[in-house]
This record gives sequence, structure tokens and C-alpha cells, in this order.
Amino acid sequence: MYMPTPYLMCFVTVGDEKTASRIAQGLVEGKLAACVNVIGKVSSFYRWQRKVEKSPECLLIIKTRKNLLKDVEQFVKRKHTYTVPEILFLNIDDGNREYLNWLGANTLFTANIPKDKSGKNIL
Repeated sequence: MYMPTPYLMCFVTVGDEKTASRIAQGLVEGKLAACVNVIGKVSSFYRWQRKVEKSPECLLIIKTRKNLLKDVEQFVKRKHTYTVPEILFLNIDDGNREYLNWLGANTLFTANIPKDKSGKNIL
């Protein structure tokens, strides 16, 4: 029987391994992600400022909870070097139940974005 899970995968590209490691380690240490895979040496082709560009990048595959989506997005934006970083979320519809249980046990249960006195999120 199909049961959607409360988990997501997030794809982020970065320009170098140092940035990839900084983001991956911070997400896992902060329990915003249970696991981050860093895939190095991918080539990205994209249109930027009316030109087609090609750049070497690293790809991050981030496993997290749906309710941490905004936390993950804000963390990545703070640590990223790009003006417009790629941050794409995909639902995990099903998977190995033991792995999904581990994913849940190794992430925060609720969002953790600090708020100022007005109730607005602070970065």
C-alpha cells in the first residue's frame, strides 16, 4: 500500500568541494539532514545573464524531513556562494522502512529557525 513519507530529498549544486563539505557537515551537525551525499566533478550547463555557461560543480543530495524544508533552504542560502543557488526538493514517496526510520531519528522533529521578538525568522 502506498503511504507518502514525511521526508524529502534536496538537490543542491555548489562550485567547489570546500563549500560542499561546509554545507553538508553543517546540515548533519545541526540535525537538519540525516545524511548528505557529495558527488564531485559534475559538469553543469546553464543559461546565466543571456549566455550559455559550463561549470564544474559538486552535487549535494540531502535527506531531510518535509517540515525542515525552510530551515534547510535558509541554511544553504546562508552558506552558499552563488547569487541564485539551486535548491530543489523532491518528495520521498516510499523506501526501505528501516532507512526511513533512521532518517527520522537523525533529524530534528520540528523546524528550528530562530525568530526575533516580532516573530519574523532571523538568518
